[in-house]
Amino acid sequence: MNSTFQMMKSPITEEDADPLTGNVIGAAIEVHRFLGPGLLESAYQTCLLYELRLRRLKVESQKPLPIFYKDVMLDCGYRLDLVVENQVVVEIKSVNAVAGVHEAQLLSYLKLGEYRVGLLINFNVKILRDGIRRMRA
Repeated sequence: MNSTFQMMKSPITEEDADPLTGNVIGAAIEVHRFLGPGLLESAYQTCLLYELRLRRLKVESQKPLPIFYKDVMLDCGYRLDLVVENQVVVEIKSVNAVAGVHEAQLLSYLKLGEYRVGLLINFNVKILRDGIRRMRA
């Protein structure tokens, strides 16, 4: 893995979360408490978008992410699940286990979009804190 990226593999703690990511995590926990595990990613994304807006945060959903190759901008169809306050990329999953490819996907999004922090949130867990990965560029 590229040394310019730092990744926390352990569950998020309050000491690790800055106020914005802490607020996003709190909203995700609220959604998970209400819905529980086992639904489609789209359901969690829609509900998390709603919850974040209730908290008066600026959120973009399905934000296009073009790729710049040499001097050409390419629209390859990449979409960021959520971008909060133009600072935090939130990638939502509902899978049995987060795989390395999911982590690599978020790291690529951070690099391509020039974002500094991202949250990979897997809602298909019993306790949501066990499904959260915070990643930094």
